[in-house]
Amino acid sequence: AVVSTQSTGDKAKKHKGISAFIVPKPTEGLSLGKKEDKLGIKGSSTCVINFDNCAIDEGSMLGEPGMGFKIAMKTLDAGRIGVAGQALGIAQASLECAVAYSQQRFAFNKPISQMQTIQNKLADMECKIWSARLVNWHAAKLKDEGHNFTKEAAMAKLLASETATYCAHQAIQVLGGMGYVADMPAERHYRDARITEIYEGTSEIQRLVIAGNLLKEMCM
Repeated sequence: AVVSTQSTGDKAKKHKGISAFIVPKPTEGLSLGKKEDKLGIKGSSTCVINFDNCAIDEGSMLGEPGMGFKIAMKTLDAGRIGVAGQALGIAQASLECAVAYSQQRFAFNKPISQMQTIQNKLADMECKIWSARLVNWHAAKLKDEGHNFTKEAAMAKLLASETATYCAHQAIQVLGGMGYVADMPAERHYRDARITEIYEGTSEIQRLVIAGNLLKEMCM
């Protein structure tokens, strides 16, 4: 486990008094809580980590003293690119599910993929996916090249996560009642998409990060 905690005892230092530590497993006092039963992403286990009087030495510190908050923020920036990639995968799977079903489902002697309303949904899904994908590629490129990518990572995560939710919702609309049954993948995509707007910072936080960085850039 990697933990960021107040390490100096001086609360006046605020975030500059936070350091990061690596707590290996097993460590006396370190234990895992119950596995949570979640709405989605059931293939990934989630549980509380309990620390009960854990003792670690100075060698367990990650980075320099007082750098814990900065390390956590940088980790979040990189993690947002990863979550955006996850969200794009869900969005793409939702689109592919909708396309496949629309070509197999017939109404009025023709596949529903030939109906304008269905085509509009598929077109909107494709446009949103590619918009989010290109922003995420841009954020990843900035990171690989060593540039600041805080704003771009937040943009990528915001666009991709909301695109995942949108596409999962539209896939169910294309499938109709069949989209609501567990035998079809659309309902799983709908459940899995929801978390991408929450972890690594909610959509509301992403907007604050984007706006804050934008105002700094525009005022320079």
